Amino acid sequence: MTDTREDLVFSDPATFVVIKNSLYAAAEEMKVVLAKTAYSPILKVAGDYSCGIFDISGQMVAQGPDLPIHLGSMPDAVKAVVSAFDVFEENDVFIHNDPYFGGSHLPDVNVVSPAFHNDKLIGFACIRAHWPDVGSASPGSYGAVTEIYGEGLRLPPVKLYSKGVLNKDVDAIIFANVRTPDERRGDLGAQIAANRRATERLGALADKYGVDVLVSTMAEVLDYSEKMMRTLLARLPDGKSTFEDFCDGDGIIEEGETEDQTFLIRMTVEKNGETIKVDFSGTDDAVSGPMNAPLSVTASGVFCALKTIIDPDGLIPPNSGCWRTISVTAPEGCVLNAQFPSPVVYANHEISHRVCDMTFGAVAKFWPNNTMACSQGTSAVITFGGEDPRNKQRYVSYETIKGGFGARPNKDGINAIASGISNTMNTPIEVLEMSFPVRVDEYVLVTDSGGPGRFRGGLGASRTWTVLDHKARASACLERTKSPPFGLSGGKPGFAAKIWTEAPNGELGVAPGKGGFDVPNGGQIHLRVPGSGGYGNPSKRDPNAIKEDILDEYVSEEAAQMHYGVKISDI
Repeated sequence: MTDTREDLVFSDPATFVVIKNSLYAAAEEMKVVLAKTAYSPILKVAGDYSCGIFDISGQMVAQGPDLPIHLGSMPDAVKAVVSAFDVFEENDVFIHNDPYFGGSHLPDVNVVSPAFHNDKLIGFACIRAHWPDVGSASPGSYGAVTEIYGEGLRLPPVKLYSKGVLNKDVDAIIFANVRTPDERRGDLGAQIAANRRATERLGALADKYGVDVLVSTMAEVLDYSEKMMRTLLARLPDGKSTFEDFCDGDGIIEEGETEDQTFLIRMTVEKNGETIKVDFSGTDDAVSGPMNAPLSVTASGVFCALKTIIDPDGLIPPNSGCWRTISVTAPEGCVLNAQFPSPVVYANHEISHRVCDMTFGAVAKFWPNNTMACSQGTSAVITFGGEDPRNKQRYVSYETIKGGFGARPNKDGINAIASGISNTMNTPIEVLEMSFPVRVDEYVLVTDSGGPGRFRGGLGASRTWTVLDHKARASACLERTKSPPFGLSGGKPGFAAKIWTEAPNGELGVAPGKGGFDVPNGGQIHLRVPGSGGYGNPSKRDPNAIKEDILDEYVSEEAAQMHYGVKISDI
């Protein structure tokens, strides 16, 4: 802990708090800068990016109020840059997205900038942002491929700017490999601007308090989070449990098969004193399609769930110090510890969702009051790409559709909201229709999609699009079509996901849950995102809550009678 580091200059308690809060404020300011300057709706409005401030070794000291899916693995992204380069200079900018070198999946592009004070390195700023397209055969870079080579442009850590001077060769390579280079260039510029704001704030703190105090306080912040995490863990009872669940498939129909095959994930959670171990031994081997997760991605899902469970009031500053008490292991080469060149693009969010929900399920066996039922369990991604008939320009639309947030031990789930490892917002329909050749015909809550329970699961949503580009290509990535979100403590599962097409004559077609398909000419695409699981025995639900559910059309009268044993006329 901090008191053993005799080489550091420690701040007094008041200065510690001021610097700590200033670091987190700077990370939040990065978010504002990016939102105000980004080009694509998925960044500017939906917020599919994360911001962090790191020490000189690559440990995350402060983060923005962003996406757990990114934040748990971002330290590996910065450490990849630290290990790849020996010398850093002011106004350098580094970029990379390699999942096997600190990245998550290729569309998540990391931009890393070193911070200096009087020529001394004092830390790094990093923004991980989802680019709607990084090449590959599919618009949106979401095809069902069998090697990472087919997933798009893969960048190891490279220097994009050297002392403020653009490397035009690297720049040319990047923008020759994406479908919408002007929009991507705008998003990259926003990432660089946000990093610059963070490095300015770090420099100002060093100027005010001195480099030694700032660097030492950054180390103290990490130790502070670790100590708080250990304290809260020590107050909880020890326990050990297992949990298993299956995923719908990987998007590849193997020879001799008629449909995508499921695969199994097994986990063991063991808490002992101030530490907790999560092991995925017994999980199936790597699959052919892009549902293989690097271990850092798997760990992100675990970290998200455990931080929520152990610290439900959000008292502990989230950073790399929190995770020192948690170990996550998985057999090398299994679907949760991917090895090159396995494809990974779907796993970044779908596996993170899955292990996050499974961690709640496992821990519920010995800390039931700290957990929640399974949420939607999928990012429900859909992309459209082609040529916009309005201006003859290429476009790529990327959306994540919201579903149900799981029921809790003391309250209902939440309807149609990003849950678990996600934290993105809805993109307003007006923005979508202005930016892309799509028309959103319907966006509604799905009655009965929340799992019954003493506390009802949150409802999923259904969205219908007409794509006005009659030569468009779509891709989907959808889990929980075969394995509905589970309930806990007697709660029932929520509705499963579903995707289908509808031709202008009303004929319905099948769309894959994972992979690309042609948009029906003049027709529609329908996507129903899962609800979430219920918590507790449905027979113990408050009759007034049941009545309110029926009146709000969250629960049908038929479902109320089936699951809760009541008629509205009896209430």
